Amino acid sequence: MFDTVLVANRGEIACRVFRSARALGLRTVAVYSDADRDARHVQQADTALRIGAGPARDSYLDIERVLDACRRSGAGAVHPGYGFLAENAGFARACRAAGIVFVGPGPEAIDALGNKSAAKQLALRIGVPCLPGYAGPQQDLDTLVAEARRIGAPLMIKAAAGGGGRGMRRCRDVADVEALQQLLEAARAEAQSSFGSGELLMERLVDDARHVEVQVFGDAHGGAVYLGERDCSTQRRHQKILEEAPAPGLPDALRAAMGEAAVKLVRAVGYVGAGTVEFLLAPDGSFSFLEVNTRLQVEHPVTEAVTGLDLVEWQLRVARGEPLPLAQADIRSRGHAIEARLCAEDAFGGFAPQAGAITHWQLPAGDGVRIDHGLAERPTIPPYYDSMIAKLVAFGADREQARARLLRALERSAVLGLRTNRDYLLQALRAPAFAEARLCTHWLERDSAGWAAPAAGGRWAAVVAALLLHRRARAFGPLALWSSAGRRETPLRLRVGEATLALRLAYAAGEAVQVTLGDERHEVEVLADDGVDARFAIDGAEGSVQLSGDGRSGWAQVEGVCEAFEDLSDAPPRGRDGGGDGAIVSRMHGALVQLAVQPGQRVAKGEFVLAIEAMKMEHRIVAPLAGTVAELGAAVGTQVAPGRLLLRIEPDAA
Repeated sequence: MFDTVLVANRGEIACRVFRSARALGLRTVAVYSDADRDARHVQQADTALRIGAGPARDSYLDIERVLDACRRSGAGAVHPGYGFLAENAGFARACRAAGIVFVGPGPEAIDALGNKSAAKQLALRIGVPCLPGYAGPQQDLDTLVAEARRIGAPLMIKAAAGGGGRGMRRCRDVADVEALQQLLEAARAEAQSSFGSGELLMERLVDDARHVEVQVFGDAHGGAVYLGERDCSTQRRHQKILEEAPAPGLPDALRAAMGEAAVKLVRAVGYVGAGTVEFLLAPDGSFSFLEVNTRLQVEHPVTEAVTGLDLVEWQLRVARGEPLPLAQADIRSRGHAIEARLCAEDAFGGFAPQAGAITHWQLPAGDGVRIDHGLAERPTIPPYYDSMIAKLVAFGADREQARARLLRALERSAVLGLRTNRDYLLQALRAPAFAEARLCTHWLERDSAGWAAPAAGGRWAAVVAALLLHRRARAFGPLALWSSAGRRETPLRLRVGEATLALRLAYAAGEAVQVTLGDERHEVEVLADDGVDARFAIDGAEGSVQLSGDGRSGWAQVEGVCEAFEDLSDAPPRGRDGGGDGAIVSRMHGALVQLAVQPGQRVAKGEFVLAIEAMKMEHRIVAPLAGTVAELGAAVGTQVAPGRLLLRIEPDAA
């Protein structure tokens, strides 16, 4: 039994665990890195302890530092959340040796199920359906090539020791041995970098399959149950974007068969705690085992929504030695729930991770919508961790009501100061394939090729210009801007994203501002303004705007379009920057992990030139044009920030 729990994690999952722990009367302990000193999870805990510098390896991934925090705080239990040390058998063993309860399965179960190859071998032994493949110990390149050709194409190559899309490669032609070897070596290198193990497995690739996972729970008394399933087919580069429960369109018999197969697997290892068994569901209704996540999943709230159960409370009760709160026959599901992962990333700019200060945010809950987040009042997003900043979960009587509620919540959400994937999520939810539940693991990448960010047009600029004028009048006094002699006119040069707009404002005291942009003309009146949130009327139609900044530059969200702006009215016109079209600059904070070219080398347009690792993902960059590498701006291993020159290509002569 324990009365204090330390959460060896950060952000929204730490806040989520604290909520259930407090409800059980437990004392809570947070740990934090230097980058998270002012984070929300630090503010919420009863006790908070620093465990190191910003990079995860120096803090959240350092087992001894976490155990030392347990000793200093008197914590009798550690909840690992997800990510970091959550599926680390060595950490679970270290907790056991230190007399600290690990809120999760024992190290033996993690060893048996956490490695994909070991889990697949177990599944085959006990009769859980598996795809044809190879998960053997021989990992030399010749063996892997031979096994790949035996399995046949299409083929999926996977890292055995981890997930999240890292170390995965699709192979459509096993006859091309050289190309196959390159895929295997690339997958092994990424797996080694991400998980400390280059072990690979291979499986037959099933086209148009769905990703369906089953939530399982076990206790120390031999009990094991499943709590329904989730469909996680909406993915980008094997990263989940939208998740839902229950999986739409599954017959009851299939749903029960998958649940029973999942329980059979975890019973075989005496599993204790929460886990997820993932399956691939083929178009013909057959299912095959993929892997087990020996932890709580990011998407657990959709299961909580449809079952009415608190899964973190279940974890804590089971960790205290209690039996499972319900038997299988007592678990019920109703309605439908969908979760969207809101991430700090430029979804229409190569999904580059974003780091920096959020100047204003609003995430509306209520009306069947739950928000899980770790955002402080004025948060800063560090460059070291996963890009997810919040989860929006909508529940409804049926799938369409849940989808409509989630759409409305995202439309009303605002995050100013950096780019997010909000508009990408909105387009995914509105896409016919999702709306009609025509799901498979590649539908999103197939259908999103033509998606683009909503444009900040003339109406957007007119509202921002009028609000900037209004705030200056309030700051400097009406006489500084409004002429007693009548209407005044002034030009305003506004940079919006990459465009510069020349506007003309005409205004007088007590009247709407007339804004002209080319052939467009709008009348804008500011109705209310608290310094960030404002109400306006444009051409007689009312709306809301969120604008944060210093009066000259900032971010604004108008009529659902969120964009950065800068008032250039007092600045000289800007020319092209000196980098030229051949300059490749970093769009993110990260580490340069691969450089495939040298000065003087010829490159073709689209040829791979370098890779940056940021927020646990590797981003491969190709040459924007054909030419000769003229300059390198950074060496492998260098930490780079947005705007840093990476390399410059001298274009071929026309």
